[in-house]
Amino acid sequence: MINWLANPARFGRFSARTLPWFGWGAAAVLAVGLYWSLVVAPADYQQGDTVRIMYIHVPAAWMALSVYFFIAVASAVALVWRHPFAEIAARAAAPIGAAFTLICLATGSLWGRPMWGAWWVWDARLTSVLILFFFYLGYIALVNAFDDPSRGGRAGSVLALVGIVNLPIIKFSVDWWNTLHQPASVVRIGGPSIALAMLVPLLIMAAGFCLFFVALLMLRMRTVLNERKAMALRVSAGTAALQTEPEPMPSMKTAAR
Repeated sequence: MINWLANPARFGRFSARTLPWFGWGAAAVLAVGLYWSLVVAPADYQQGDTVRIMYIHVPAAWMALSVYFFIAVASAVALVWRHPFAEIAARAAAPIGAAFTLICLATGSLWGRPMWGAWWVWDARLTSVLILFFFYLGYIALVNAFDDPSRGGRAGSVLALVGIVNLPIIKFSVDWWNTLHQPASVVRIGGPSIALAMLVPLLIMAAGFCLFFVALLMLRMRTVLNERKAMALRVSAGTAALQTEPEPMPSMKTAAR
């Protein structure tokens, strides 16, 4: 399937057919998830309505880690197998993952203020997520720092693979260190510890975030492909113009000689 989609024409046709489905599907699922989260789901017995930030914060955190893992895998494929679409997919996914990480940090601060009494603490989980955000920004800056997209892609791929070490630190930081951040309550040994009335809208929001990511990824990949196609056409037109340019006529003095 991946090799089949590596053809730009095939990917263009596939994304043109499926992009509206993913886009409208994401809008529908997120609408249901938001209504369920803000209206139907009960308030927490300790945190009250403040807990509703969880329905944005937790899916955004999941997507921040998942998108970076996607970038790292695509970067490995681009470096090892020279897959034509792997580097494009990683480049297209990076700003989306950075946005999810920023949402995670912002909503975490909003949640932490009433719970911890501070907008920010140098907690192991918060600090490692902030480092992840810097890895996203570093990758985006690096792939755009070269005139040759292939050189920028290779440099960014190396950075993405280096940054993958941060993912298990984020995941297990609440278990390895004594932190203010609460431990995992959904993905944990023994099953979720969160009430079903809160778990269902949380998973719906996570599904909506996933569909939204796929839709944005396809849209950005189409944009990158169109940009490269336009660049190739400009280079081809410039080369053709140089080849067809007439030679200058000799001067009269040179002709007389």
